[in-house]
Amino acid sequence: MRKAILMSAILAATTTITPAALAQTSTSPTGPAFSTRFFTTPLENDPSRDVRLQMQLHLPNRPGNSFHTHSGDQWEAVVEGEITFTVRGQEPRVLKAGESVYIPRGTVHRNENKSTQPTRTIELLIMDKGKPQNTPAE
Repeated sequence: MRKAILMSAILAATTTITPAALAQTSTSPTGPAFSTRFFTTPLENDPSRDVRLQMQLHLPNRPGNSFHTHSGDQWEAVVEGEITFTVRGQEPRVLKAGESVYIPRGTVHRNENKSTQPTRTIELLIMDKGKPQNTPAE
């Protein structure tokens, strides 16, 4: 049921994307080349946390993001292409279009596009309010 709800949110978000929304280029030399945040809103009944929905475009031949954590839970789904998702200390997993992963708070992880095609992911995060989205892992 949760997967169906996530996939419905992904479909709704991806059908409303405009070229202008994708023009938000990342200044980071690693990780996504483009990132679009659709919304950030307080979590109902818990104003100490925010809900964020965002889409990221990972181009091939670009280093992935470094190992990092989040101060909250993350759900990531691949909309197009494939992404190599790695939890520190575990074997990497290749997630393809239509597949998703749940990343619990504090999990040290990273993403890399090791394919030859662009990859688009959508992420739903429930984060502690006022905390940075990513914290580099030690």
